[in-house]
This record gives sequence, C-alpha cells and structure tokens, in this order.
Amino acid sequence: MLNKNNFIEFTLSQNILQFGNFKTKAGRNSPYFFNLGLINTGNSLQKIGEFYKVLIESSQINYDILYGPAYKGITLVSSISIAMAKQNKSVPFAFNRKEHKTHGEGGNIIGHPIKGNVIIIDDVISAGTSINESIDIIKAYGGNPVAVFVAIDRQEKGKTDLSAIEEIKENYQIPVFSLISLEDIIKYLKQKRDQTDVLNKMLDYQTKYGVIRR
Repeated sequence: MLNKNNFIEFTLSQNILQFGNFKTKAGRNSPYFFNLGLINTGNSLQKIGEFYKVLIESSQINYDILYGPAYKGITLVSSISIAMAKQNKSVPFAFNRKEHKTHGEGGNIIGHPIKGNVIIIDDVISAGTSINESIDIIKAYGGNPVAVFVAIDRQEKGKTDLSAIEEIKENYQIPVFSLISLEDIIKYLKQKRDQTDVLNKMLDYQTKYGVIRR
C-alpha cells in the first residue's frame, strides 16, 4: 500500500511541494505550490515511478497500456514502466506530440500502439483540459480509457461546486486516483507541531476553495 506521508516527505525534499505565497492559474492566492516539473534527476525520477507503480497496483485496475500526455506525462509513463519492469512486468507505454508530425514516421503518437484498456498518467488535474484531450486521443486511436492517475488531487472547486477531478469522473464515468490530496497534506501538517502557521493557512484555503466530501 502507498504510504502517503512518505510521498509527501519525498515531495518536500525535492521542493516539489512548497509552502509560502503563490498565485494559481485561477488567480487564487495559495499557501502551497506543487510542481512535478521540478523532478530533474535520475534518482528522483526513479522514485516517482515507484510511487505511481504502487498506486496503480493497489487500484486493481485492469489495463493494457500506459498513456502520458505531453510533456510531464512523458517522463512519468517512462519511469512507471521501468519500475514495473524491475518486477518482471513488461508494461507498454505511449505519449503524444504537441504538434502533428508530417514527415518520417508521422502522426502524433510515440511509443506503443494505443489499444485495449488504457490508463492515463499525469501530474495534476487543474482545468481538466489535458485529460479531456487525452481521452479524445485514446478513443480516436481505438483505445479504451479506463482510469486516470495523478500525483495530487487539489480538491478545489472549479467553475461549479465540483472539483476538476469530480468533473472528469462525472463526464467520463472513469475513476481518478491520486497519490495524495489537499486533505492528506493537511493531515500531515497536523502531525507537525512546528507547522502551525502553515497549517492554519492551508485550512483557511481549504475552507474558501476546497471541495471535501465526508
């Protein structure tokens, strides 16, 4: 099973998760920032692949191929596939180009042909645009999208009272799994006596923008 605290501590050690004052794409003042793009070494990439592997295996989703939307999804599906291979499980993967290639092999998909049950790997779902595009691509190539796996569920309201992840679940009737959520970060901070100020800011943010289902 995935140890959420271990993942949070890993993200803190790599500055993937930071606390402070940040402006989100939605224009919100956020007390935290999460960016998997800050993974830039072989060791950290290997580690993130192992975390995703554990989450995928624990979900018991039946799948045939991993799909990662450009750009962050490219390194993620690669690292996950390597982590699977270490346990003698050969898992094919594919990813897309941002622009359609008209020469050479052509097309906009690199890697294994998309077919069968496909799981989508990304870092986070913000507006859901990347996931929507991924689902359209997978279906266009004859694949069947069966689940989405992301690093963090921000659990924030979108344009409605639903979060971006809840909208994906509702629109496509597929499950979305995350390594951690905003609630998990808050639970982690509650265990740290020296993080009271950060905790209070996170709780205020959760109260103002959060979507928590109890």
